Amino acid sequence: MAGTNSQDNRNKAAKRQARADRQAATAAAQQAQAEQAAKERRQQTIIGAVVVAIVVVLIAVIGIVVYHNVHKSNATKNLTVQDAYSQLQNVKSTPKGANDKGGFLISKDGYGKKVAGVPTVSEYFDPLCPGCANFNREVDPTLKSLMDAGQINLELYPMSFLDGSSTDQYSSRASGAIAYIAGHDDNPDHLVSFIASIYAANFQPEEGQNYKPVSDAALKEQALKAGVPESVASKAFGREYQDWLSAINTYTPKRPELWNTEGQNKGAMTTPTVTFNGTTLDMTKVSSLGMDLKTAVLNSIGLTSSQVGKEGQLPSIGASGKPVSLG
Repeated sequence: MAGTNSQDNRNKAAKRQARADRQAATAAAQQAQAEQAAKERRQQTIIGAVVVAIVVVLIAVIGIVVYHNVHKSNATKNLTVQDAYSQLQNVKSTPKGANDKGGFLISKDGYGKKVAGVPTVSEYFDPLCPGCANFNREVDPTLKSLMDAGQINLELYPMSFLDGSSTDQYSSRASGAIAYIAGHDDNPDHLVSFIASIYAANFQPEEGQNYKPVSDAALKEQALKAGVPESVASKAFGREYQDWLSAINTYTPKRPELWNTEGQNKGAMTTPTVTFNGTTLDMTKVSSLGMDLKTAVLNSIGLTSSQVGKEGQLPSIGASGKPVSLG
């Protein structure tokens, strides 16, 4: 009997020990969880502080950008279009061959030689503008064929308002080179080819935060590939037309004839802007009609695609008519 009691006591002691061990393990686990939770809270607090600091810095940076943009705008917003035009005329260093509004006219006969009786198609563009690149790729080969056949005159208006969307003033460097080439290389085919080359999908950089710097050497290589002589290409990036480009960026958007007449940008100029004898192509209407840009351009001047490049088959709107309504 005594042996039985002794065995029972041992069993009870073992159970108490096991229960105590489980309780200790549970307590240890709870303590570990509490310590981990505290650690995570400390980490989150630190991360939160870092995020707040980063946001504050970003807000400061954005504030600086906005500040400069606002003040840059305030310096010119009260200018009338005539005031801005006068400023453009007073720029000391202007490209040879540029007209008084900042464009370069080319035709089958060369720079500044307008073919009589045919429309003048004008393009306003920024080298960094993706929409301008799209227009160039879709339409400029057709415009070149029309020009070569004496069916249109072509005016090119390089701008540089997207400098702030690059880290190295890409727009003004590229547009400055366009202006230099136009004034120093007598063959306009080289200029047209250079513009096409910098708008090529495998060359044109992205704007904004995805922008990757493009060197003058890389731009010069595109000029050489386009046929621009070394003697011209090597001097095309001296930035001597920076004041001229700045004056254009102030004057051109103030010209009401270039403003959008429909859509969310109504009352403002956007790029690309295309005009026929001075009347703007309504890009909003082109989009709403589901029409491709090449067809829109040909319909506007009164030609069919089968007539492109055919000497003597002239656009119906002539040298002074308004573009044909797209519908």
